[in-house]
Amino acid sequence: MLKTIQQLLDDPQLTYIETLQELWSGYGEVTRYFSPMRAATVIVKSVNPPKNITHPRGWHSRVGHQRKLSSYIIEANFYQSYAHLCPQACYVPKIITFSKPQENEAEAEQTLVMEDLQQLGFADKETALSLNDIKAVISWLANFHACFIGQPADDLWPVGTYWHLKTRLDEFNNMEDGPLKKAANFIDSKLNNARYQTIVHGDAKVANFCFSDLETKNITEIDNNLTNTLTNKISLVAAVDFQYVGKGVGVKDLAYFLGSCLTDNDLTRLHNELLDHYFKVLGLACNKYQPDINVSELEDEWRNLYSFANADFHRFLQGWSPEHHKVNGYLKAQSGLALQDCT
Repeated sequence: MLKTIQQLLDDPQLTYIETLQELWSGYGEVTRYFSPMRAATVIVKSVNPPKNITHPRGWHSRVGHQRKLSSYIIEANFYQSYAHLCPQACYVPKIITFSKPQENEAEAEQTLVMEDLQQLGFADKETALSLNDIKAVISWLANFHACFIGQPADDLWPVGTYWHLKTRLDEFNNMEDGPLKKAANFIDSKLNNARYQTIVHGDAKVANFCFSDLETKNITEIDNNLTNTLTNKISLVAAVDFQYVGKGVGVKDLAYFLGSCLTDNDLTRLHNELLDHYFKVLGLACNKYQPDINVSELEDEWRNLYSFANADFHRFLQGWSPEHHKVNGYLKAQSGLALQDCT
């Protein structure tokens, strides 16, 4: 592996520093190297599919294997063709170089070499997110979604998110019969046929965001109108792991993120405040990046689809892991709101 990275970077003195994490189900690893030629560390995401596939929850199939392989190729497409379009307000690490398999080499190793967010001052959160941290991620999502509304994305997933119904038919078939299963296709169609489509991250959980505490006044990409909604410091955010990036409505990312970082009670208590924050930032970002968009129409559509986004994820969990802790009162209540509109 070291020799491969040295050749990719044209840096024979490149040295290995550490392994940061293993990829899901043993499909590879994320590592850090030091490049003397660049006088900087780099992050390497290397994919080398295992011969014997195992899944922590027992979900392993040829369909799932192919989905993972496709996800790594799509992630490389995103970093190559879209990441550079992201402004500071929705920062994404820049790709340095990559190698991916040819069409007839679907099982081959793939390697992405990216800038090291740690060198830029970003770090994972070792403690629970504060309300300001949560709002900072929501601001990242709103800016990201605003940037890509109406963006053609034929080389990404046709429908973003890892729980998309057509890619999760095994889980769907595993669901018990009931209102959510009966409405699954309607919910899927409602989300996919929305007028306003953007590019969604597709796996916007806490673990995929890094934070850098900076004085608000030093963040030029954040509109001054937002500073009164935050404290004297704001967490500038960067995002990683774009394996399931693709077309969709922005509230799919929002619903998934909030469910990844808040308890049942906090989701209910903070629901209005956090949705209002998302749509406030989204409106400001649209005015900045896409001034021709009717912000009022966009907000009306996506607010109405928020419950459908929750129901869509609930459908996946009900088939994949019905006892999962995220299947809580808030998720059930939001699904109930969507189901009322399905009748």
